[in-house]
Amino acid sequence: MFTGIIQEKGEFLRKITGNKKYQLEIKAEKVLKDIKIGDSIAVNGACLTVVNFGDNYFRADVMPETLKATNLGDLKVGYEVNLEQSLRLSDFIGGHFVTGHIDGTADVKNIKNQNNAKVIELSISKELEKYIVKKGSAAVNGVSLTVMEIDDGVMTISLIPETWSETNLAELKKGDKVNIETDMLGKYVYKMLRNSKDNNKNITKDFLAENGFI
Repeated sequence: MFTGIIQEKGEFLRKITGNKKYQLEIKAEKVLKDIKIGDSIAVNGACLTVVNFGDNYFRADVMPETLKATNLGDLKVGYEVNLEQSLRLSDFIGGHFVTGHIDGTADVKNIKNQNNAKVIELSISKELEKYIVKKGSAAVNGVSLTVMEIDDGVMTISLIPETWSETNLAELKKGDKVNIETDMLGKYVYKMLRNSKDNNKNITKDFLAENGFI
């Protein structure tokens, strides 16, 4: 479990393949504090298990399904990645509950300035859109964000300068692929509605408020 508050930007060093092996090696510092083999680190929002580490790097196995569902297979040497250690019971939760299980990817459609904020529009699939509501939460490359707008396959998010400068979202350009994890709440509510007799209702902000979810 994670919070979506990025602890540091790491650097992708290399992939290690062969003999049924596919590992990523990532340069890091802060997330290595008190780390041990078997611990979890979110890399661009994807929960990976540490299988080896040194003073300034760690390695993690990546399954074919993870490569298929995320942008980790697109990493090139030197790319920045967002990193977060798994949540401890004593930790302060500043974002929202993030599982590290990526639901899919989205493509950057547009990036623009709006006063002190950066506004990013993401082209998102219908499969993901059904779990997302305006003013709800979503994790983008592991970053906990509030959905500014969601309409006709486009999700709009707004970033304050701190988030922009301290994550790899500042490196994005039009056409880039980002990892998306929708809010757990949306998925559970959607399934609840699908399993109910009245399954024609849409998940909206008003519906969530009326039923005590927000």
